[in-house]
Amino acid sequence: MQSKPETMWRAWTLLAIPPFLFLIAIIAMSVYFGAMLGNDPQAIADSVADSTPQILLIVQLSLLLVFWIVMRADRLTLPAIGWQLASGQKLWQEIVTGAVPGLILAVLYFSVLSPLMTTAQRLIGDYIPPGELLSSLGTSALPFFLANVALAPFVEENIYRGYGLTHLQKRFGVPAAILISCFFFGLLHWAGGFWYMLLTGIVAGGLLAGLFAWRKNIIAAFAAHFTLNLVEFLYVWLVISN
Repeated sequence: MQSKPETMWRAWTLLAIPPFLFLIAIIAMSVYFGAMLGNDPQAIADSVADSTPQILLIVQLSLLLVFWIVMRADRLTLPAIGWQLASGQKLWQEIVTGAVPGLILAVLYFSVLSPLMTTAQRLIGDYIPPGELLSSLGTSALPFFLANVALAPFVEENIYRGYGLTHLQKRFGVPAAILISCFFFGLLHWAGGFWYMLLTGIVAGGLLAGLFAWRKNIIAAFAAHFTLNLVEFLYVWLVISN
Protein backbone atom coordinates (compact mmCIF):
# COMPACT_ATOMS: atom_id res chain seq x y z
CA MET A 1 0.00 0.00 0.00
CA GLN A 2 1.55 3.27 -1.15
CA SER A 3 1.53 6.50 0.83
CA LYS A 4 -0.69 9.34 -0.38
CA PRO A 5 1.04 11.98 -2.55
CA GLU A 6 0.73 14.66 0.12
CA THR A 7 2.22 12.31 2.71
CA MET A 8 5.15 11.49 0.41
CA TRP A 9 5.66 15.21 -0.16
CA ARG A 10 5.87 15.70 3.60
CA ALA A 11 8.28 12.76 3.88
CA TRP A 12 10.62 14.27 1.25
CA THR A 13 10.38 17.65 2.95
CA LEU A 14 11.13 16.19 6.36
CA LEU A 15 14.22 14.43 4.98
CA ALA A 16 15.47 17.47 3.06
CA ILE A 17 15.01 20.18 5.71
CA PRO A 18 17.60 19.11 8.36
CA PRO A 19 20.79 19.97 6.40
CA PHE A 20 19.41 23.45 5.72
CA LEU A 21 18.66 23.94 9.41
CA PHE A 22 22.34 23.32 10.10
CA LEU A 23 23.27 25.90 7.48
CA ILE A 24 20.86 28.46 8.91
CA ALA A 25 22.15 27.86 12.46
CA ILE A 26 25.78 28.25 11.36
CA ILE A 27 25.01 31.44 9.42
CA ALA A 28 23.08 32.88 12.37
CA MET A 29 25.95 32.07 14.74
CA SER A 30 28.43 33.63 12.30
CA VAL A 31 26.37 36.82 12.12
CA TYR A 32 26.16 36.92 15.92
CA PHE A 33 29.91 36.56 16.41
CA GLY A 34 30.53 38.99 13.55
CA ALA A 35 28.54 41.61 15.43
CA MET A 36 30.39 40.79 18.66
CA LEU A 37 33.94 40.47 17.34
CA GLY A 38 33.98 42.85 14.40
CA ASN A 39 35.86 42.29 11.13
CA ASP A 40 38.05 39.36 12.17
CA PRO A 41 37.21 36.32 10.00
CA GLN A 42 39.52 33.92 11.84
CA ALA A 43 38.15 34.88 15.27
CA ILE A 44 34.59 34.48 13.96
CA ALA A 45 35.39 31.07 12.46
CA ASP A 46 37.03 29.91 15.70
CA SER A 47 34.08 31.11 17.78
CA VAL A 48 31.58 29.34 15.52
CA ALA A 49 33.62 26.13 15.73
CA ASP A 50 33.70 26.41 19.52
CA SER A 51 29.91 26.82 19.46
CA THR A 52 29.33 23.47 17.71
CA PRO A 53 27.53 21.92 20.72
CA GLN A 54 25.15 24.89 20.92
CA ILE A 55 24.53 24.70 17.16
CA LEU A 56 23.76 20.99 17.49
CA LEU A 57 21.27 21.70 20.26
CA ILE A 58 19.53 24.44 18.28
CA VAL A 59 19.24 22.14 15.25
CA GLN A 60 17.89 19.20 17.26
CA LEU A 61 15.25 21.36 18.92
CA SER A 62 14.29 22.76 15.51
CA LEU A 63 14.05 19.24 14.07
CA LEU A 64 11.85 18.16 16.96
CA LEU A 65 9.49 21.03 16.20
CA VAL A 66 9.41 20.23 12.46
CA PHE A 67 8.77 16.55 13.18
CA TRP A 68 5.92 17.44 15.56
CA ILE A 69 4.34 19.68 12.89
CA VAL A 70 4.49 16.89 10.29
CA MET A 71 3.04 14.33 12.69
CA ARG A 72 0.20 16.72 13.52
CA ALA A 73 -0.47 17.30 9.83
CA ASP A 74 -0.71 13.54 9.23
CA ARG A 75 -2.57 12.95 12.50
CA LEU A 76 -0.10 10.24 13.43
CA THR A 77 1.04 8.95 16.80
CA LEU A 78 4.44 7.48 17.65
CA PRO A 79 3.17 3.85 17.66
CA ALA A 80 2.09 4.34 14.04
CA ILE A 81 5.67 4.96 12.90
CA GLY A 82 7.33 2.10 14.75
CA TRP A 83 7.13 2.65 18.51
CA GLN A 84 5.06 -0.47 18.99
CA LEU A 85 6.25 -4.03 19.45
CA ALA A 86 4.95 -6.81 17.25
CA SER A 87 3.43 -9.92 18.74
CA GLY A 88 6.09 -11.97 20.52
CA GLN A 89 8.64 -9.16 20.73
CA LYS A 90 9.93 -8.11 24.15
CA LEU A 91 11.14 -4.62 25.00
CA TRP A 92 14.37 -5.73 26.66
CA GLN A 93 15.26 -7.96 23.71
CA GLU A 94 14.80 -5.10 21.25
CA ILE A 95 16.95 -2.82 23.42
CA VAL A 96 19.74 -5.41 23.60
CA THR A 97 19.41 -6.17 19.87
CA GLY A 98 20.12 -2.52 19.15
CA ALA A 99 22.51 -1.63 21.97
CA VAL A 100 25.04 -4.38 21.18
CA PRO A 101 25.71 -3.36 17.54
CA GLY A 102 25.56 0.28 18.62
CA LEU A 103 28.35 -0.37 21.13
CA ILE A 104 30.38 -2.35 18.59
CA LEU A 105 30.06 0.47 16.07
CA ALA A 106 31.12 3.02 18.69
CA VAL A 107 34.27 1.02 19.49
CA LEU A 108 35.03 0.58 15.79
CA TYR A 109 34.47 4.28 15.16
CA PHE A 110 37.00 5.49 17.68
CA SER A 111 39.54 2.70 17.17
CA VAL A 112 39.41 2.27 13.38
CA LEU A 113 36.96 4.44 11.44
CA SER A 114 37.80 7.84 12.93
CA PRO A 115 41.57 7.40 12.38
CA LEU A 116 40.85 6.28 8.80
CA MET A 117 38.68 9.34 8.29
CA THR A 118 41.42 11.63 9.60
CA THR A 119 43.94 9.95 7.29
CA ALA A 120 41.63 10.47 4.31
CA GLN A 121 41.23 14.14 5.27
CA ARG A 122 45.00 14.61 5.33
CA LEU A 123 45.82 12.64 2.18
CA ILE A 124 42.83 13.43 -0.04
CA GLY A 125 41.41 16.58 1.54
CA ASP A 126 38.18 17.82 3.06
CA TYR A 127 36.42 21.11 3.62
CA ILE A 128 37.10 20.97 7.38
CA PRO A 129 40.56 20.54 8.96
CA PRO A 130 41.55 16.96 9.93
CA GLY A 131 40.55 16.07 13.46
CA GLU A 132 38.63 19.29 14.11
CA LEU A 133 35.21 17.67 14.56
CA LEU A 134 35.83 15.76 17.80
CA SER A 135 37.75 18.62 19.43
CA SER A 136 34.97 21.12 18.66
CA LEU A 137 32.36 18.80 20.17
CA GLY A 138 34.13 18.80 23.53
CA THR A 139 33.92 22.55 24.11
CA SER A 140 30.69 22.46 26.13
CA ALA A 141 29.41 19.35 27.86
CA LEU A 142 25.80 20.16 28.71
CA PRO A 143 24.64 21.37 25.27
CA PHE A 144 26.51 18.49 23.63
CA PHE A 145 24.85 15.95 25.94
CA LEU A 146 21.39 17.41 25.43
CA ALA A 147 21.82 17.53 21.65
CA ASN A 148 23.67 14.28 21.01
CA VAL A 149 22.33 11.96 23.71
CA ALA A 150 19.02 13.30 24.99
CA LEU A 151 17.59 14.50 21.66
CA ALA A 152 19.40 13.17 18.56
CA PRO A 153 18.59 9.44 18.89
CA PHE A 154 14.88 10.13 19.43
CA VAL A 155 14.52 12.94 16.89
CA GLU A 156 16.62 11.43 14.11
CA GLU A 157 15.20 7.92 14.44
CA ASN A 158 11.68 9.31 14.19
CA ILE A 159 12.54 11.37 11.12
CA TYR A 160 14.85 9.08 9.15
CA ARG A 161 13.62 5.62 10.11
CA GLY A 162 10.18 5.90 11.70
CA TYR A 163 8.61 8.41 9.33
CA GLY A 164 10.96 8.63 6.36
CA LEU A 165 11.86 4.97 5.86
CA THR A 166 8.30 3.83 6.54
CA HIS A 167 6.94 5.93 3.67
CA LEU A 168 9.91 5.43 1.37
CA GLN A 169 9.67 1.65 1.50
CA LYS A 170 5.98 1.81 0.60
CA ARG A 171 6.90 3.76 -2.53
CA PHE A 172 10.26 2.27 -3.55
CA GLY A 173 10.65 -1.03 -1.68
CA VAL A 174 12.98 -1.79 1.20
CA PRO A 175 16.45 -1.82 -0.51
CA ALA A 176 15.94 1.46 -2.37
CA ALA A 177 14.30 3.05 0.68
CA ILE A 178 17.32 2.18 2.82
CA LEU A 179 19.69 3.71 0.26
CA ILE A 180 17.65 6.92 0.10
CA SER A 181 17.38 7.21 3.87
CA CYS A 182 21.14 6.62 4.23
CA PHE A 183 21.82 9.39 1.70
CA PHE A 184 19.71 11.92 3.59
CA PHE A 185 21.04 10.77 6.98
CA GLY A 186 24.58 11.31 5.74
CA LEU A 187 23.62 14.70 4.31
CA LEU A 188 22.38 15.72 7.76
CA HIS A 189 26.00 15.48 8.97
CA TRP A 190 27.55 17.62 6.22
CA ALA A 191 28.93 20.08 8.76
CA GLY A 192 31.38 17.40 9.94
CA GLY A 193 33.06 17.21 6.54
CA PHE A 194 32.77 15.05 3.43
CA TRP A 195 34.30 11.92 4.94
CA TYR A 196 32.22 12.19 8.11
CA MET A 197 29.10 12.61 5.99
CA LEU A 198 30.04 9.49 4.03
CA LEU A 199 30.82 7.56 7.20
CA THR A 200 27.60 8.42 8.99
CA GLY A 201 25.47 7.88 5.91
CA ILE A 202 26.83 4.48 4.90
CA VAL A 203 27.96 2.87 8.15
CA ALA A 204 25.72 4.35 10.87
CA GLY A 205 22.78 5.00 8.56
CA GLY A 206 23.03 1.52 7.08
CA LEU A 207 23.09 -0.11 10.51
CA LEU A 208 20.15 1.89 11.84
CA ALA A 209 18.03 1.44 8.72
CA GLY A 210 18.85 -2.27 8.66
CA LEU A 211 17.76 -2.68 12.27
CA PHE A 212 14.50 -0.86 11.58
CA ALA A 213 13.75 -2.97 8.49
CA TRP A 214 14.70 -6.20 10.27
CA ARG A 215 12.94 -5.70 13.60
CA LYS A 216 9.91 -3.87 12.14
CA ASN A 217 10.05 -1.36 14.99
CA ILE A 218 12.07 1.73 15.91
CA ILE A 219 13.17 0.58 19.37
CA ALA A 220 16.22 -1.45 18.30
CA ALA A 221 17.43 1.34 16.01
CA PHE A 222 16.87 3.89 18.79
CA ALA A 223 18.84 1.74 21.27
CA ALA A 224 21.72 1.45 18.79
CA HIS A 225 21.71 5.19 18.08
CA PHE A 226 21.47 6.09 21.78
CA THR A 227 24.34 3.73 22.70
CA LEU A 228 26.53 5.03 19.87
CA ASN A 229 25.93 8.67 20.81
CA LEU A 230 26.33 8.06 24.54
CA VAL A 231 29.73 6.42 24.00
CA GLU A 232 30.67 9.27 21.66
CA PHE A 233 29.77 11.82 24.34
CA LEU A 234 31.74 9.98 27.03
CA TYR A 235 34.75 9.57 24.76
CA VAL A 236 34.78 13.20 23.63
CA TRP A 237 34.26 14.59 27.11
CA LEU A 238 36.55 12.26 29.04
CA VAL A 239 39.32 11.70 26.48
CA ILE A 240 39.35 14.43 23.82
CA SER A 241 38.58 17.42 26.04
CA ASN A 242 41.06 16.44 28.79
